[in-house]
Amino acid sequence: MLSYIMFLIFLTPLCFLNNSWWLIQNLLFLISLMYLINIDFFCWTNLSYMFGYDYLSYGLVMLSFWICVLMIMASYSVIRYQFFNKLFLFMILMLLLMLYCTFCSLNMVSFYFFFEGSLIPTLFLIFGWGYQPERLQAGIYLLFYTLFASLPLLLGVMYLYNNLNYLVFSLMYMSNFMNFYLYLSMILAFLVKMPMYLVHLWLPKAHVEAPVSGSMILAGVLLKLGGYGLLRVFEYLMGIGMMFNMFWLSISLVGGFLVSLMCLRQVDMKALIAYSSVAHMGLVVGGLMTLNVWGFYMIFVLMIAHGLCSSGLFCLANISYERLGSRSLLINKGLLNLMPSMALWWFLLSSCNMA
Repeated sequence: MLSYIMFLIFLTPLCFLNNSWWLIQNLLFLISLMYLINIDFFCWTNLSYMFGYDYLSYGLVMLSFWICVLMIMASYSVIRYQFFNKLFLFMILMLLLMLYCTFCSLNMVSFYFFFEGSLIPTLFLIFGWGYQPERLQAGIYLLFYTLFASLPLLLGVMYLYNNLNYLVFSLMYMSNFMNFYLYLSMILAFLVKMPMYLVHLWLPKAHVEAPVSGSMILAGVLLKLGGYGLLRVFEYLMGIGMMFNMFWLSISLVGGFLVSLMCLRQVDMKALIAYSSVAHMGLVVGGLMTLNVWGFYMIFVLMIAHGLCSSGLFCLANISYERLGSRSLLINKGLLNLMPSMALWWFLLSSCNMA
């Protein structure tokens, strides 16, 4: 387990060498291949003191590796214009390290620490390589929505430790808490991170102002942190979840429908893909709140599939933006004549997103 973490840590000095762009990318391909070989779906494996993974962690870590490699490929303009490209690689590696440690954490404290830590490199990506001055406002939205919702989570973790004297995920299923305030504080941070309808306003802003790499990792992996966290906390909130989950289920499904109607009126390509992400995450919250094994399997598959489709769509939107200098659907007409192969990718990824 620690071998992968040390691999990622020792990659960071390479970021500051000259001509290390493709070297970093190929080494990330290598570590994802090594990780693919170590698959074990049936139990917690590769255990160390703080880290280990089961099938949930495994799928999402694999998704993180894959999307970070694709981020480096999609951000070729950063190296072409020499726009702080070494610092850019460093931020991507730090973000990957945080995500890896988040998904592989065995206890609630380390999970909370890395869950919040993944926000910092994302914020730097938006502030440093975003497109417009409004990126400052988008970054503040992202920061404050997430931090305001995460403070109750920290209090909930303290309450759990005070009652149980342990915070290990694999032992939590033995407890069943019926405290409404604990239930609310534990799930609120993850619902904002998903994001659920009504607390989703930070997502379109962050997507529109972020660079292509920020959008890809935000849609591909960071939204999945919310679903992963909810899967973990419902192990010991099952009883009270049966009583109150119908409320969240109703909001998320109706919200997903309303956001789909908003998508019909969008002309900005990145805002359109961002709102479609909110609709899909509404379906994920709905499946999760059923507390059914079929719902859990469904949201796991849906999260992996959405991570691949949505990040690909953001990459295509950026390709169009770099060619034409606009994200407007009205100006991006006629690209079939200019780039037929890209039209095929638009069709494939849009149909995957639809499914």
